[in-house]
Amino acid sequence: MSFAVIGGTGFKLTDVFDESVKELIDTPYGKAEITSGDYKGHKIYFLARHGFAHTIVPHLINYQANIWSLKELGVESIYASAAVGSLSKNIKPGDFILPDQFLDFTKSRRCTFFDGINKELKHTDMTEPYDKQLRIALTKAAKEKDIRLHPCGTYVCTEGPRFETPAEIKIFKQMGADIVGMTGVPEVVLAKELGIKYATLAIITNYAAGITDSKLTFEECLEEIKKRDKLVMEIFMDAAEIGGML
Repeated sequence: MSFAVIGGTGFKLTDVFDESVKELIDTPYGKAEITSGDYKGHKIYFLARHGFAHTIVPHLINYQANIWSLKELGVESIYASAAVGSLSKNIKPGDFILPDQFLDFTKSRRCTFFDGINKELKHTDMTEPYDKQLRIALTKAAKEKDIRLHPCGTYVCTEGPRFETPAEIKIFKQMGADIVGMTGVPEVVLAKELGIKYATLAIITNYAAGITDSKLTFEECLEEIKKRDKLVMEIFMDAAEIGGML
């Protein structure tokens, strides 16, 4: 069973591969940059969501090309990392969370493969957007680490690249959101449309605007990710073994 890891903000491919190769994959939606590598005799794919040089802002990421390329490569499951802000003081910076639902507040993104271009209409069920089996495997793998993990939560995705206002965060919180990020949608939707299992392990990098008196900085988020990128990759690999993908 082939699987892929999608790395988010500040997430670098840690040295887990015996050998690795970077390549550009052609898709009907453009090109996607993929790293393939060998790990314990298995081929694994890594996709840097913001590009190898980390220069692609959230609303300009080619989500369609990214997910389509993984499907073409035979990927059946995706573990995705995400840097998010917390809407609750009970979910603290440094914590991890496994979202099980999302709210979509993006504006300009191409969010489906069924947009009329391929002359096919399909309404995809999103009752369970994040795969239950992958989430169970991630939960078991995370329990072996010295981390604080929240097993479920609602992720609200905003357009970015700006941070949200305190007024927006207040509304999102009233709607039931627990964390906020800029890249979770349409990635999870596109994976679901193509029948790829998908789960996100999100790292709390900061409190969202208005939750505390502090102002938000991108540097703060990067610093939190740098502390944990190796740990996240270890959790993904352990989860893959638990889930029978290795």
